Amino acid sequence: MSGPIVVTDHAFGGLDHERAVAEKFARELVVHQCRSEDEVVEALRGVEVAFVNLAPVTDEAIQAMPPGSVLIRYGIGVDNVDVQAADAHGVRVCNVPDYGADTVADHAVACLLALLRRTNQATQAIRRDGWLAAADLGQIRGFRETTVGLLGLGRIGRAVAARLRAFGFEILAHDPYIDASNAAAEGIRAVDLDELLERSHALSLHAPLTDQNRHLIGRHAISKMRTDAVIVNTSRGALVHEAELARALMEGRLGGAALDVFDPEPLAWDSPLRELDNVILTPHAAFYSESSLRALQRLASEEAERALSGRPLRCEVTRRTP
Repeated sequence: MSGPIVVTDHAFGGLDHERAVAEKFARELVVHQCRSEDEVVEALRGVEVAFVNLAPVTDEAIQAMPPGSVLIRYGIGVDNVDVQAADAHGVRVCNVPDYGADTVADHAVACLLALLRRTNQATQAIRRDGWLAAADLGQIRGFRETTVGLLGLGRIGRAVAARLRAFGFEILAHDPYIDASNAAAEGIRAVDLDELLERSHALSLHAPLTDQNRHLIGRHAISKMRTDAVIVNTSRGALVHEAELARALMEGRLGGAALDVFDPEPLAWDSPLRELDNVILTPHAAFYSESSLRALQRLASEEAERALSGRPLRCEVTRRTP
């Protein structure tokens, strides 16, 4: 391999780990902040090792890279990368699935607890009206009387469950790859999707985005949920049909939502979700902590070092290599 190492886009304060790898292999580090598909195509043209954060890596962008190249996604999901095109063109794609599971779990649980305790509604009412009686917040269920459903039981889902157990929640989970006996050993009961939706007082999403589950939480799923249920999404925005969610919240068919991810991002200025007291909005920040960012960049850079050294990649998501 020869030529520069490219960063298509990033949201970090610095790129020390990436620069260290470039220097070790006598490469130039070229840093972009691509937003459009055309910008990504030009940034990746002829490049053999590249990092990508949120920029769209389409079929055309993949074809701009030589076969045998390596594309490293900063983070877990690879839905902004055309992995099928990468397979076809012989470009290897890898991710960093384990850099910040604890941080995302912390964020998800913080949002879930706030929704169940209705802290956002209380804050808005006090700001607007000066004060309110506790009973004006409506029914608030004790945590030991509350069922939390986890859609997805990978690293982050299990980390969420571990945190929730201390509060006494009943924890259910649905995951097509779940091992019911292993889940039970962790205090989690495996259920089918319908039972998860019907029984959960709080539903937390921890599934990767696929063609099969896009907009999974839409009109049909919401119709099966309790009218006081709350939803937390720190996974992928497109798991939720935002218009149907907003409609259900405004019509009182759901109790609340906390969203860290959106489809598309940023959230549209005219989205009704911005105006609802029972909605918590955060700017795709569940992953964010100083320690998780350090781990993300270090692990991604170590993957680049493996690629440049000709060693096997640690977390390849493509199915075949050249």
